[in-house]
Amino acid sequence: MTTADLSNFHKPVLPSFFDGEDLLSEGLSREQVGSFHKDGFISAVPVLSDRQLGVLRDELALLMDPSLPPNPLFYEIHHNESSDPDTVLFHALGAWRISPGFHDLVFSRRIIKVAEQLLGGPVRLWHDQLFVKPSRDGAVVEWHQDYSYWTRTKPVAHLTCWIGLDDSTEDNGCLRYIRGSHKWDLLPRYHLSGSMSSVFEYLSDEQRAAFDPVPALLSAGEASFHHPMMLHGSYENTSNQMRRATVVNFFRDGVTSDSDESLLEGVPVIPPGSKIEGQFFPLLSDESF
Repeated sequence: MTTADLSNFHKPVLPSFFDGEDLLSEGLSREQVGSFHKDGFISAVPVLSDRQLGVLRDELALLMDPSLPPNPLFYEIHHNESSDPDTVLFHALGAWRISPGFHDLVFSRRIIKVAEQLLGGPVRLWHDQLFVKPSRDGAVVEWHQDYSYWTRTKPVAHLTCWIGLDDSTEDNGCLRYIRGSHKWDLLPRYHLSGSMSSVFEYLSDEQRAAFDPVPALLSAGEASFHHPMMLHGSYENTSNQMRRATVVNFFRDGVTSDSDESLLEGVPVIPPGSKIEGQFFPLLSDESF
């Protein structure tokens, strides 16, 4: 862990993080890319080695340590108070600025290659996230479309890479997708009530008929990638183990600001109509790193 703001470094900072890895992965097959565009998601894509998983799990434990004050470099951080690590609910944005392993994950050529394939061009970092769903926890993540939270940017040219740091199963609250829902219009950003049924108030009869959740079952170190308009959510964790995950969100180079406020907490304002770039939104397709 470091006190420096790692967003100043637009290349890996841990010399050993990618040791032994095929950094120039061939990415997805043509069939996989076609499946993504048809369904709005693709899952079970291997992205992390066992060694990388160990690094990220150790760093996550430090970031979640309740004895330490929250790091001010996080864009957002939400957690409950618990001395038992298995019962800590944790969600944060901005670990790439704080923690070397999570910083270097953003620069994984294996993941970047997939993002370029699915977005059809060079990509930039939007932001990263950490999600820890505690064991035996009744909390759900309601059905939503990521872009409903990202309308401060345009056009819709974003991608979410959701990476399991543990096996992601139906029992521990895996992500679930509504196949083809990325072709729906943007739904209203309704008030999150803690109920998985809230979304039905906003769906048409045709959409309700197509509502058939598909679980994204992942082994630790695998990822799912989904479209920003994809309707997705997760049910409670009924297992005896926590479910840890990290997320890297991308956008295609050229996306612009559509807000006169900061795009992320603490980040300088980018005027509406201006290209999103700079320290906090590095270009990841530059092979020089």
